[in-house]
Amino acid sequence: MTPTSTAVFDCSDEEDRAAGIDAAVLALRSGRLVVLPTDTVYGVAADAFDHAAVRRLLRAKRRGRDQPPPVLVGAASTLDALATGVPTYARDMVAELWPGPLTLVCSQQPSLTWDLGDNRSTVAVRMPDHQVTIDLLTRAGPLAVSSANRTGQPPATLAAAAQEMLGDRVQVYLDGGPTGGDEVSTIIDVTGRRGRVLRQGAVPLDRLREFDDRIAAVET
Repeated sequence: MTPTSTAVFDCSDEEDRAAGIDAAVLALRSGRLVVLPTDTVYGVAADAFDHAAVRRLLRAKRRGRDQPPPVLVGAASTLDALATGVPTYARDMVAELWPGPLTLVCSQQPSLTWDLGDNRSTVAVRMPDHQVTIDLLTRAGPLAVSSANRTGQPPATLAAAAQEMLGDRVQVYLDGGPTGGDEVSTIIDVTGRRGRVLRQGAVPLDRLREFDDRIAAVET
């Protein structure tokens, strides 16, 4: 694989999967983009601490700085390195629902030097339930990840669909087969006095209210 070429790796094959993760780590360290499978839909990823790579991600998605990408982590313990003031009910959610389709919007650690966009000192964090991506995150560290589609198009549940939309803007495609479905993660803001659902997804509101019955539904 040359520095500017695109490569697709079949993660159902053990050798190809190992080679793909190696290639993805190198691509991310070089500021390039990687498409990866998750438990919801495919995501397009950049090194969260590489400013130019995050800008490249936003351009690939045709998004502005007003739509900063979430950050995926490979372990729940990483949350405290990225976020501060996480309330008890949110920690209980993490204990029961991570890895899984739940994204927490938290106050970010003030010492972080990344630039994800205009995030108003918050960070959206999720631990996905997909072993290929967990293995990549364990090696590469936190990744800025958004759904692997152009804004306004449906999320990709197949690597081929992601490649059709993003093409050579991505250097490495990790093909993990069909994802769990086209339902995105639920996003909940836990920075205020009570939780507030920003996007309803795979985790329903009544499940969230098992942790705090004051959690507000998505505003309509």
